[in-house]
Amino acid sequence: MANEQAAQQVFKNGLRAIAPMLPGVVPFGMTTGIAATEAGLAPLMSMGMSLIIFAGAAQLVIAQLIGDGALPLIIVLTGLIINLRMVMYSASLAPYLGHLSTHWKAAIAYLLTDQAYAVSITHFMHAGVGQHRQWFYMGTAFPLWVLWLLATAAGIWLGAAVPPGWQIGFALPLVFLVLLVPVIRDRPSAAAALTGGGVALAAHDAPYHLGLTIGAIAGVATGVSAELALHRRRSSP
Repeated sequence: MANEQAAQQVFKNGLRAIAPMLPGVVPFGMTTGIAATEAGLAPLMSMGMSLIIFAGAAQLVIAQLIGDGALPLIIVLTGLIINLRMVMYSASLAPYLGHLSTHWKAAIAYLLTDQAYAVSITHFMHAGVGQHRQWFYMGTAFPLWVLWLLATAAGIWLGAAVPPGWQIGFALPLVFLVLLVPVIRDRPSAAAALTGGGVALAAHDAPYHLGLTIGAIAGVATGVSAELALHRRRSSP
């Protein structure tokens, strides 16, 4: 009983830690639902995308590619490229959660988001690990998942209710700008953003709708190269 109560308290601590970030999920999730509707997906398929993919930026891009009629392979490849950062998140969390069972790891991997990672890794590194650390992570990740599904459903309903003539899909680029600006903090991230956006724009008419994928690859490659160059410059005597 004492062990169960301790786990519940740790879960509540995670919930309190993530609470300030929850309101920001609602407009993002609603926009994702609207984008899926604009792409021509049925409501059930739109909800299925949130359940299976559960990655905001990737879902927005995938919806756009589906609407453009891109090849399935290109859609999957682009989604994987956008979510490559999750591999780094997983490696960072492994020292704290890697000892858990396969079932726990599967649940943690599925619920992994930028917000849950940031709050959890900060807690693990600075507040001490302690027992029931997986429950702290679940306290941050699970509410995000529930709220994301609810917000996506609201967006799907809104997208279906708004007349097509309103062209609400124009909000999609604005959402990406809101996501982009805060992460441009140094030269490598600025170089990645400029290169990725420029290449995607230049390759807009590429065959098989490869423009966005080419831009994503170019941006990632530029950012990594710039980061390595900056690291070498700082390490040199």
